[in-house]
Amino acid sequence: MQTRILSFFLCLLLLTGCAASPAPAVEENAGDTRTLTDGRGRTVTLPEQVESVVCVGVGALRYTTYLGAQDLAVGVEQDERDATLSKPFSYFNRERFDALPLTGDNGATYDEEILALRPDVLVANLDAQSADDLQSRLGIPVVAIAHNEGIFDENALTTLEVLGEVFHKEERAQALTDYLLGAQADLARRTQDIPQESKPTVYVGGVSYKGHHGFEGTEAGYAPLAAIGAANLADETGQSGPFNIDTEQVLTWDPDVIFLDCNGMDLIRENYAAAPDFYNALTAVREGRLYAQISFRSSATNAELALADAYYAGTVLYPEAFADVDMEEKFDEIFSTMLGVEDAYAQYTAQGYVFGPMTLEG
Repeated sequence: MQTRILSFFLCLLLLTGCAASPAPAVEENAGDTRTLTDGRGRTVTLPEQVESVVCVGVGALRYTTYLGAQDLAVGVEQDERDATLSKPFSYFNRERFDALPLTGDNGATYDEEILALRPDVLVANLDAQSADDLQSRLGIPVVAIAHNEGIFDENALTTLEVLGEVFHKEERAQALTDYLLGAQADLARRTQDIPQESKPTVYVGGVSYKGHHGFEGTEAGYAPLAAIGAANLADETGQSGPFNIDTEQVLTWDPDVIFLDCNGMDLIRENYAAAPDFYNALTAVREGRLYAQISFRSSATNAELALADAYYAGTVLYPEAFADVDMEEKFDEIFSTMLGVEDAYAQYTAQGYVFGPMTLEG
């Protein structure tokens, strides 16, 4: 009898011990979530495997696409619809993006629509406080990224690193980082020994920002020219970023070379038709030193276009240093690397975007 009682209590203790031990459940749940530090220095807890995302604000979907994670998007903002070649990440994914539900408009979120889609994470171009507010309001993890306007700037590289971690695409993020830094070093190497005094002076007109602009639209710190150390006359104004200049100042400068943004050409040609004497007073116009730039700024900087513009500007301004660069091959290499798009240059030329000399006559 005592033996039976003892056996009963031993079994009871074993069963109680097994039932009470939480260790296996804790270990299993530990793999369900993870934490990371986002582009604003916030600590974010998100699912171990992100299977759906909604992108908020400028650049969020662009960098998600650079990483090859665009198929995880379950909604898009209004301005990602009906994209043109000036926004290549959207244009080359237009069939998918145009079919997705709308979840916002240029950073303004449609909360009910987002909640109905129940994405695993939001990637948002927001400051830390705004990201916290959005996360609290929707109850969905928000990974914030910092805005960037350059090709190689620290914010761009940090965004690649952070989103590579979000989507478990760390190798892809590192490959893109290496490619961009390699291009930056290549451009610097080609131009570093060219004396400043021997560089031709340059004006860029028709620069797109918040819409299309005519000849007066220019930019200080214009990324393609900055990447090759060009003598951009707009840098002498004390301005920063894109702005409209008094065109009489351009006449005073009389730049050696003029680049024109393709998106501004209709306005520039209208202005030329109305005031040909002004344009013909410019030496670069009279002597045929007008060259194309394909607009890279649509919802901020599209790095692949800005990089292609930098190489093309190099072939124009420093032909000896860039003698080995075939622009069609370089363009296709950039787009294949950054967006997985093949034969991109042929698709651009088919719609009138061509690197080469330009004329002001319609």
